[in-house]
Amino acid sequence: MTYNYRGDVFCQDPVTGQVHTMSNGGFEVRRQRLKKRCPARFAGVSCRGQDTCPVVQGLRTPLQTDRRIFTPMDRASYQWKREYAHRMAVERVNSRLDVSFGLELHTIRGLKKMQLRCGLALIVMLAMALGRIRQRQPERMRRLVGS
Repeated sequence: MTYNYRGDVFCQDPVTGQVHTMSNGGFEVRRQRLKKRCPARFAGVSCRGQDTCPVVQGLRTPLQTDRRIFTPMDRASYQWKREYAHRMAVERVNSRLDVSFGLELHTIRGLKKMQLRCGLALIVMLAMALGRIRQRQPERMRRLVGS
């Protein structure tokens, strides 16, 4: 078994030496292992050495192999892409709060005052997006400047 920094696991055809990316097979909670499937059996990849291949039944990778790479949610899955897109959206909002609304370098003292300022900044962002939608300009709803 070989893998790269993105969590892709590869198997090698014993006859031709060709390298194939193994398919996602899910996560075993009880064993704390990611399951990978043989690409010849589950993805339709041609493999001459399928009869003698040691991973034809699949492979279970323990999370402890490399905890930064192997996570309970496989990086090759659609669920990972969906969750990562949500994370990127939240990071964009956080960045806008820090840079555009000046919450990174502030002189505000007290939790209630800071919560009020953050709430007002979020209300302004939502109001601007709503205004752009009502003006029938949905492609510009994420912009803070411009008419």
